[in-house]
This record gives sequence, C-alpha cells and structure tokens, in this order.
Amino acid sequence: MPTDPTSTLESLPRGPGGPGLDLTGPDPELLALPAPPRQERTVTVVLMAVTAIAALWMAIALLGEARYALSPGRPVDVGELAPLRPAADLENRYVRAAGLLGTRGAIRYGRAAEGDSFRLAPVAGNPGLWVEIRVPEGFEGPRFVPPSAFAGRLVPFRSAGIRHARLAAEVEEQTGTAVTDDAWLLIDGSSPRASRWAVALVALFLGFAGWNLFGIARVLHRVRDAKQA
Repeated sequence: MPTDPTSTLESLPRGPGGPGLDLTGPDPELLALPAPPRQERTVTVVLMAVTAIAALWMAIALLGEARYALSPGRPVDVGELAPLRPAADLENRYVRAAGLLGTRGAIRYGRAAEGDSFRLAPVAGNPGLWVEIRVPEGFEGPRFVPPSAFAGRLVPFRSAGIRHARLAAEVEEQTGTAVTDDAWLLIDGSSPRASRWAVALVALFLGFAGWNLFGIARVLHRVRDAKQA
C-alpha cells in the first residue's frame, strides 16, 4: 500500500533550511575541531601590522615626489641662482635657472642599480642653494665641465625625499662643510613627467598597506567570533 509523502515529510525534523535539516544549533563536528594555534596567529598579525606600517611610511616618504609629478610640466624661469632666495611659492616646483657651481663642499656619488653618477655642489655666491647634476656613464672624469643652465625640481633640502635623505650628512662627512637647515636643493633633470614613477609607487604602497590592514581586521574578527561561540 503506497505511503503518503506528505505524512513522511511532516514526520522529519524541521529547521530554518527546510525539512530534515536542523540548523538551529552549532555543528558538533565543527566544535570538535582543534582551535587554531594562537602563537602562529599572533605572529601573522604582528607581521602584517609591521608590513602595513612600513608600506605607509614609504608612501609618506614618496608623497612629495608624487605631488611634484602632478605639478605643471612647464618650468618657471627664476633667472640667476646666485641672488635667488627661494620662498614657499617655489617649493616643489619645476624651475629653469642659470648659474655657476662652487667647489667648496662639492661631492660625487653614485646610486645602486644606476650606471650614471651624480655631483652635488653649492651655487657660487649662494651657499644656501645646492644643485644636484647627473653625469652620464662614461663622461665622469677630471675633464668634466658642469653645466651652467639647469632645469629641475626645486625643493628645501630637508624635504627632498628618501633618495636624498643622507646627502647633507654625506657632505659634512666628506668635506666638513655643513649644509644649513634652511638650504634648498635644485635637482637638475628631474621633470614632473620623469617623476611619475612616484605616483605609481605611492598607490602601490597604499594598496599594500590597506590589504594588510584588511587582513588583520578579518583575523581579529574571526578570533572574536570563536570566543563568542
């Protein structure tokens, strides 16, 4: 004699998911699983926090160059460098100027992964203004004549960015000449267009920091849920 399917379904336990499924309580199999190791979880959170802080620091350190990359691409003509006393309106601007470089305090240096070398020298008659010039690979030598016309980024020495962070200390160590706190730096050849890499790096570091902070929030949220369960 055929059974009544309606009576069979009614005899099954009901839950929120439908007949035969009881989802009102925690799954005993899940509760039986071992808790995640606390030490490894703590180490993971700490590493992600350190990575986020480092990424934020790098983004802040490159923020000045990123702002310069977004500035107008036409240089401001400031004339002769010897009488120039830069003000706030010229900070982090693309300028064009002319002048002679002095020899007192001048240094030569290189950077990792770059074949070109660099020279840093004060402007003759204006020790509060320094110029960094790039010397193409193969042109460095005793016969090298520095240019007298420049076009590049004008910025206070203390705000030049991470690539110039130790230049003032290097000048004092190598030559004994102190770079004053109010000194300015003209980075010859650094145009806004050539500095667009800074914008990409700032976006990358901010995204990396945000991803790590989001990961930390997820891990801590799961820990709170586990404690409530």
